[in-house]
Amino acid sequence: MKLRYNVRVYPSASQRGSLARAFGCARTVWNDALRVRCEAYAKNLPRPTAAELSKRVITEAKKSTERAWLGEVSVVVLQQSLRDLEAAYSNFFASKSGARKGPKMGPPKVKKRTARQAVRFTANARWSITKGGKLRLPKIGDIEVRWSRELPVQPSSVTVIKDPAGRYFASFVVEVDDKPPHFSGTFPSSGA
Repeated sequence: MKLRYNVRVYPSASQRGSLARAFGCARTVWNDALRVRCEAYAKNLPRPTAAELSKRVITEAKKSTERAWLGEVSVVVLQQSLRDLEAAYSNFFASKSGARKGPKMGPPKVKKRTARQAVRFTANARWSITKGGKLRLPKIGDIEVRWSRELPVQPSSVTVIKDPAGRYFASFVVEVDDKPPHFSGTFPSSGA
């Protein structure tokens, strides 16, 4: 079973700038890939594969003068944006065919800059938690974390979120046994 642990993080001014670039680049890659898929659909062309999308909206785009700034952020963040778009399409088609339970979902939409922004770093990004308890992110640096509890196991990914109030959070996904821990009704003592 997957669990999510959220903690408050305190990026420095330069790290907030790096995160803003990451948020914007991930949003741009999503929108560019969505446009390519919509154009292919409108022209009755086959759906572009994930590899074709990655080559076109990340690799080739970084070589152009208009999108060279995509190289300023971790490529894993950009690839994750493409994976998220693929997941959104999969959920839409499953919902449309009835294979997905729950409310019907619409097709993916263009992402606009909103007050809430997020980027995800997977294990491929080589992010880590330092011995000093900071969150080390590629091309961003070591971010101060306010830990409220320990993580039970090594997380598989971390999502950095900026909320509408301008606060930053790190959301860790961990895989644990299916049986939830038994809660005895008391908290462990903080001493001895």
